[in-house]
Amino acid sequence: MPAIKLDGLSKRYGDVVANEEVTFDVERGEIFGYLGPNGAGKTTTIRLLLGLIKPSSGTASVLGTDIRDRRALTATKARVGYLPDTLGFHERLTGRRVLAYYGRMRGDERRDELLKLFSPPLDRRVETYSQGNRRMLGIVQAFMHDPDLVIMDEPTAGLDPLKQDRLHQFLEQEREDGTTIFFSSHVLSEVQRICDRVGIIRAGRIVDLEEIEELLSRGGKDVWVRFATTIEESRFRTDQMIDLELLGDTARFGYTGEAKTLLEHLVRFDVLDVDIGDPQLDDVFKHYYGTEAVAGTA
Repeated sequence: MPAIKLDGLSKRYGDVVANEEVTFDVERGEIFGYLGPNGAGKTTTIRLLLGLIKPSSGTASVLGTDIRDRRALTATKARVGYLPDTLGFHERLTGRRVLAYYGRMRGDERRDELLKLFSPPLDRRVETYSQGNRRMLGIVQAFMHDPDLVIMDEPTAGLDPLKQDRLHQFLEQEREDGTTIFFSSHVLSEVQRICDRVGIIRAGRIVDLEEIEELLSRGGKDVWVRFATTIEESRFRTDQMIDLELLGDTARFGYTGEAKTLLEHLVRFDVLDVDIGDPQLDDVFKHYYGTEAVAGTA
């Protein structure tokens, strides 16, 4: 059985649709990325999975437990770690007392191991913490009871590059050890780096669900061309081009056709330079949302 299974999950607030018929599975032992701009419905999905709000229709299961069964879900959540976007720790407590509190509730068998990797100042009050220290404290509390599933919202927010890289390596090792990771992130490069699959949500609906490599392959090749003179779009554009951008004597676009066909097309023009490479997830995401959404994805 999948670690997470959503089947027609919907949440409405009057006329406002936050999630609409959301359906997908998250397999055990995979890292699943959940992408979408602000207001797309990602946080609603997470809150539904954790039983913090009730669905309007449809259902989902977490580690085999129906989210509508509140008593059973409470027991199952002992095997789930959660790192929210906004960390609601008691400001007057020290980091040590925060971890002791969560340890009493769920266990802390991995606390010492995690504190060697992520080192928040345990003897200072949380109110004095930087955003990065809050995030490290949150990572420790999310994993220290050795959960089977961890749900993370913006996991690297506030972390310096060294700690970000350390977290990425840690998550990859957790996957190797069989832990399932579900996280939303606005950092598309980290999703591309560590995720096995990605789900893209728009206006409450899933618009794509693919393995990372398959999603990128459907984005075609990323092509940049510089010409000797300015060219007309009507002469240059072909049906295989995606998101063509012409600026003066340069062009950039995604190309979904054969390389031979592209080269045969380019030789018709006075080309000074050309670069053909693999697309980035940012470019694929821009295809669904536009440039503005890529800059503000959350």
